[in-house]
Amino acid sequence: MQIIPLSEGSFTIDTTKQFIPFNLEKDDLQQRPIGSLLVEVQPFCIVTKNDILLIDAGLGFSNTDGTLQIHQNLLDNNINPLDVTKVLLSHLHKDHSGGVSKEDKVLGQTFISFPNAKYYVNKHEFDFAMAKGKPSFTPEEFKILSTADNVLFTKGDGKIDNYITYEVCGAHSPYHQTFLIEEDGQKIFFGGDVAPQYQQMKNKFIAKYDYDGKLCMELRQKWWQQGELENWTFLFYHDIKTPVFSF
Repeated sequence: MQIIPLSEGSFTIDTTKQFIPFNLEKDDLQQRPIGSLLVEVQPFCIVTKNDILLIDAGLGFSNTDGTLQIHQNLLDNNINPLDVTKVLLSHLHKDHSGGVSKEDKVLGQTFISFPNAKYYVNKHEFDFAMAKGKPSFTPEEFKILSTADNVLFTKGDGKIDNYITYEVCGAHSPYHQTFLIEEDGQKIFFGGDVAPQYQQMKNKFIAKYDYDGKLCMELRQKWWQQGELENWTFLFYHDIKTPVFSF
């Protein structure tokens, strides 16, 4: 399998839940509000034998020419967004779901961003996100999932095409789900925001921004031990230095 990180850049985020661009060479974290976190926003594309997978959909920002950034990142890696066959969504916080749809301001309509792909999202996560709304969720960006004919709502744990395992772990958000992709002996694990950075796998701590910080910590320990035993490759959505780690 081929793994392609699709970095959308570095950002700081504080209690306002706003993602403010951060230049690693010029900006000073100490000049941002106290408690600001520095993170990468980094969806992933995985090319398998039969699929082009997109894992989470980024912030939904557009370039100056109006091209959706996640589309441009795919094009820069010689992948046509129309060729994406599956979009796997861990949860619907705005930095993971902004690229689900694209607004056409001329037509005044919103369209699904990957029309030839099947979208996989937990139904309870969708309902919760629609009800909860801002600032953590932006329903107008993903409400189209309720009417699009290429969306498959998952419930609980299961498998997709017998090689992608999804499991509801909660922890970061109530119905957050993880993905384990297995092909030809290779195992790729995406823990979303329960396991967002390499260093978090190595240290025991409880984060206040998680729905259940203690459970997040316990799951990270569990996955790290299992990954070491089974030679997993981890994908880290918010890691600036180590987006991919393999045992």
